Amino acid sequence: MVSKNKTGLPAALLLLPLGLLTGVARADYGYNLPEPAATLTQEIFDLHMLTTIVGTIIMVIVTAMIVYALYAFRHDKGAVPDQEFHNSWFGQWAWVLVPVIVLGIDLSIASSASSTLSSVEDRSKADVTVKVIGSQWKWTYEYMDDGIKVVSNLKKLEPTDPLYLRDVDDPLVLPTGQRVRFLLTSSDVLHNWGIAEIVPKKINIPGYINETWTHITKEGTYRGQCYENCGAGHAFMPAVVRAVSPAEYQQWKTERKTQHAQAAAEASSDKVWAKEELMAKGQEVYTKNCLACHQAQGQGIPGVFPALAGGKITNGAGAAADHINIVVKGKTGTAMAAWGPQLNDLDIAAVVTFERNSWGNTAGDVVQPKDIKAAR
Repeated sequence: MVSKNKTGLPAALLLLPLGLLTGVARADYGYNLPEPAATLTQEIFDLHMLTTIVGTIIMVIVTAMIVYALYAFRHDKGAVPDQEFHNSWFGQWAWVLVPVIVLGIDLSIASSASSTLSSVEDRSKADVTVKVIGSQWKWTYEYMDDGIKVVSNLKKLEPTDPLYLRDVDDPLVLPTGQRVRFLLTSSDVLHNWGIAEIVPKKINIPGYINETWTHITKEGTYRGQCYENCGAGHAFMPAVVRAVSPAEYQQWKTERKTQHAQAAAEASSDKVWAKEELMAKGQEVYTKNCLACHQAQGQGIPGVFPALAGGKITNGAGAAADHINIVVKGKTGTAMAAWGPQLNDLDIAAVVTFERNSWGNTAGDVVQPKDIKAAR
C-alpha cells in the first residue's frame, strides 16, 4: 500500500526529487551489462541481449492487446462479456496454440543458453593457468606454469578518489589472445572471484577447486570484486586484471621471475639483519598484508581483530616464540591466517620485529630469518 501525507500525495512522489538530487553520490548507473572484452563474456552478453529483446517484444505485444481491449470493449460502449467464448474456434484452440508459442520462444532461447553454458564449462587446454586463492582480505594469484605468485591487496586511497575500494597494489597480469584457465579456491571462508568484462564469477571454496576460463580480446584494466559476503573486510577485496599484449606479458614474466629469484636468495641467506633494516621492511610487509585487520596504528578492531599495540604477545618477555608461531601457522578458530606458506623467512622476521617495536610496544627484540626457518 502506498502511504500518503496530509496533502494526499503519495510519499514516493515527494521522495523522487530527493532521489534525483543525490545523483552525485550514487555509484555508476549503467543500463546494461559492461561491454564484454573476452569471447566468453561476449557469448553471455549476446544471450542476455537475445532474452532482453524477446522479452521486450512480448511485453509490447501483450501491453498493446490489453490497452486495445480496455478501450475497444469498455462498458460505456455497450460491450458485454462473451459467455460463449470458450465454445468459439479460438476459445477451443487457444489452450493449444498459446503453450506451443510459449514453448517455441523458450526453446529458441534455450538453444543459445545451452551453447553458452557449454562454453562456460569448457575444459579445453589452456595457454596460461592461474590459481586464484581468496583469503580475508586479499587475492593471491599463482601462475602454475611459471612459479610466479602475485599477492593483490587493497590500495589505500582517499574516499574521494574515483578508484576508492576498487584498486589494488599488484594486479593480475594476463595476455590477450590466449586461453587462460582459472583454478579457484579459498584459504579460509567462501569468496567469489570474477571480472564482469572478461570472466564470469565463480565461488572460491576452501578445500575445493572450481574452474573457469577466459580468452581476452581487448587490452585494458578490468575491475571486479569479491561477490560473496566474506566477513567484516568484504569491501576490501577488489580484483583487478591488467590485460596486455603477449609480448608485454612475456616481458612482465621475465621481470617477475628475476625479482622472485633475488628475493628468495636474499631471504635464504645467512645474513644477520640490522634492526633498522628489519623495521623498514617489516613496515612494508605489515602495510601490505596486516593493516586491513590490525589497522594502521596496531589498534585492531574491538571485538573483531585484536590490537597489537600494547598486546601481551607483542610485549611480553619471552613471547617472541608465540608471536612467531601465530604468524607462521595462524590461529585456529580465528580469522588469523597462516602466513608461513605466503611469506618468506625474511618477510616474517621483518614484520614480527616491526610489530614488537612499534606503536609503543617495548619488546625490543629482533627476529632474524633463521628464527623463522627454525619455527616452520
